[in-house]
Amino acid sequence: MTEHSRSSSSRASSLRRQPKQQRGKARVEKILDAAAAVFDEVGYEAATTHLIAAKAGTAIGSLYQFFPDKAAIFKAMELRHTERVKAMWAQVDIPTIAQLPLRQMIHVLVMAVAALFEQPVSRVMFVQFYLARELFQAIDESMTQEAIDFLASILQQRQPALTEEQYSLLAEVCVHSSNAVMLAALRSPDPAHHEQLTQQIEDLLVSYLEPHLGDHPSHDVMKVMMCPHCRSQQLSKNGYRRDKQCYRCKDCGKQFVGGGRSLRQ
Repeated sequence: MTEHSRSSSSRASSLRRQPKQQRGKARVEKILDAAAAVFDEVGYEAATTHLIAAKAGTAIGSLYQFFPDKAAIFKAMELRHTERVKAMWAQVDIPTIAQLPLRQMIHVLVMAVAALFEQPVSRVMFVQFYLARELFQAIDESMTQEAIDFLASILQQRQPALTEEQYSLLAEVCVHSSNAVMLAALRSPDPAHHEQLTQQIEDLLVSYLEPHLGDHPSHDVMKVMMCPHCRSQQLSKNGYRRDKQCYRCKDCGKQFVGGGRSLRQ
């Protein structure tokens, strides 16, 4: 069975009746969005199918046509969020995005995630996973690992010189740290603060990854030469060795080849 067919069959099992017409599908989406709002406002335990139906502006009988109880609604929300996450990943052209300047690459990824969480169901699923994990049936830690593997594949494309252990560790730190800040952003009642925190995710990841990845030489970024001994930038050119430019540090007096290899003390 393919992943798509497994997802479709799981989604069908959470529904009492699978909608066939567009009107029925739209009603299910409206119920799921309403459930997200209710769970967000009063929590899962206090939520009822009557509250959800009222928020959706539909009769309770219409809700029961599709969902037997709120647990089935919650499971359908899980599956809908999973579908959207996988669709987001599928839209990323890994070879292309890996060649972007580092900040632009991170910006594209962060904005894709931020757009995902503008949808009520996905936003509530993400927050509830960290607050009430026991409610979940379809989503577990494997989804976080999939996100780590996805980012690792981008980092590997960008910097093939890294070992598998290195790019996997970098990806793991990026995903866990960005998830923590994103959780704070999504829980913030202040839209301006939410925006600030989202921007900080971008700055955080760029600062963390830059020493390991940086930008490709073709991006015309000036490389700052520093003495490998004292980190001073006060250098003077000092001839060539094996066709490589040599430098002398004006502060410590030591010499080195352009790539940072020491010649002598």
